[in-house]
Amino acid sequence: MEQIFRVGIIGAGSIAASMAETVGRMPEAHLYAIASRSIEKAREFQDKWGAEKAYGSYDELIQDEKVDLIYIATPHSHHYEQARQCLLNGKAVLCEKTFTANKAQAEELVALARERKVFLAEAIWTRYMPFSKEIVKMAHSGELIGRPYMLTANLGYPIEHKERIKKPELCGGALLDLGVYPINLAFMLFGNSPERIMSCCSKNELGVDLQNSMTFIYPEGEMAVMQTTARCANDRMGVVSGDKGYMVIDNINNPHTVTVYDTNHKQTGIYTCPPQITGYEYEVHAAMEAIRKGVIEPEDMPHAETLRIMELLDSLRKEWGVAYPSDKL
Repeated sequence: MEQIFRVGIIGAGSIAASMAETVGRMPEAHLYAIASRSIEKAREFQDKWGAEKAYGSYDELIQDEKVDLIYIATPHSHHYEQARQCLLNGKAVLCEKTFTANKAQAEELVALARERKVFLAEAIWTRYMPFSKEIVKMAHSGELIGRPYMLTANLGYPIEHKERIKKPELCGGALLDLGVYPINLAFMLFGNSPERIMSCCSKNELGVDLQNSMTFIYPEGEMAVMQTTARCANDRMGVVSGDKGYMVIDNINNPHTVTVYDTNHKQTGIYTCPPQITGYEYEVHAAMEAIRKGVIEPEDMPHAETLRIMELLDSLRKEWGVAYPSDKL
């Protein structure tokens, strides 16, 4: 009989709730514990989602010997220290994106995971989704759109009022919260080594980016043109264009439908995502599979890719003049 993984969640916000719903519907996982800074909030979460235990501090969960995997769902600013404590206590970690505040923090965590031989992964769900990976295969098949040369991608939500978005001490801004999605899609499609990057942003009064535009140019001429905004909703769509047609992704943050067109804009096919729980289950599956194998990183999002993403985010923020207190690590 396969091991039932006891999952603990740090943080009791909306993303934690999505993960709790997911784990609760996975036969090979068990929602073991929830930890919040407030025991009242933790118990409220426990009552709603059926967690076995509720803790009023993160340390209590981290030190619980029964937990097999800890999912970190707090603001970006908290990821480094919480993941570090998990690793020091031998706990496998699935840390919500963006992985850390900066590359220096990410490098420390990866080094610690390797030293302690403990599983560690960034939980950017689109990298684990079977349909996301199928989209990349479709784009490069040569049969649907020919050779892909261009990605355009947008993602926006009216969330600039949220504390985690507007405050630099919480590592706020559109880039770390939203920009990682089109960036990861570009890396999946065209690789992680653009030869040239052009970008700009607009900031709030506290100095974090609320809207940004990024263009990656690759050595063989491919381009990725991306926009993200925390000020307004947009279409969330991605378009992958090739020399024989193009494919329209309905939502780059959680793709459900891809519509393919030829060069005359005639629809030639529609592809839909298979049924899923919420979409979060795939990163949990990947974590459990890696832990069973005794490896410390997942195939879909290896440490080297997370570090490359963090390096890119650091360079964009430096260009824009967006700094966080934790950059002084």
